[in-house]
Amino acid sequence: MPSGTYSFHDPHDGTPLGEERFSCAPGPIGWRYTGSGIDLTLDARGRPLRLEALAGGWRVRGGATVVDGAAGVVWLRSAADPTLDVPATEAEAKAAGFTGRSPAFLIATATLLNLSPGGSARLRLIALTEPVLAAHTVDQSWTLAAVETHDGLIVERYEVDDLATGERAIVYLSGDVVLAAPGIELEALDTPPNRRITTAG
Repeated sequence: MPSGTYSFHDPHDGTPLGEERFSCAPGPIGWRYTGSGIDLTLDARGRPLRLEALAGGWRVRGGATVVDGAAGVVWLRSAADPTLDVPATEAEAKAAGFTGRSPAFLIATATLLNLSPGGSARLRLIALTEPVLAAHTVDQSWTLAAVETHDGLIVERYEVDDLATGERAIVYLSGDVVLAAPGIELEALDTPPNRRITTAG
């Protein structure tokens, strides 16, 4: 069970934005990641079976569903403090999954796509933006540009393009651990990565 610490910073000016202590492991259902403010479980097909995220006094719970006959996600955004008189909002969208600050989302998307070297795919995700976990739709293109071995680890290099802005991010993964990505640094890793689950169908 890999565990460790990620640190976050503004990818433009380097301003520190906090850290996330995490652990993750495959299980009987699929794969689970727990970290500071996030708990994400994927099913055997790489879909978000269950998500709970906390930030800025807000909580989002969500998961995979079917919207108008197509794959989608549903989520409920509410105040983290249940004693507050703040109405919860529920929404759904045709999207493959969620994305946000946590490295868990990058691992989840790579697992869902299950690309072969040189392969690429487009998908729609619901981005949960901090500090208040506001949700909006993003369209991305993922390409598995290279697979190499470094210090005994199999490292995958992904090119992730935002299809609305044209901005490209380079993401390095080894199994179910993010080694580096814009705004994310792996500060400590207590145990080696697991091989990512192989999605079924």
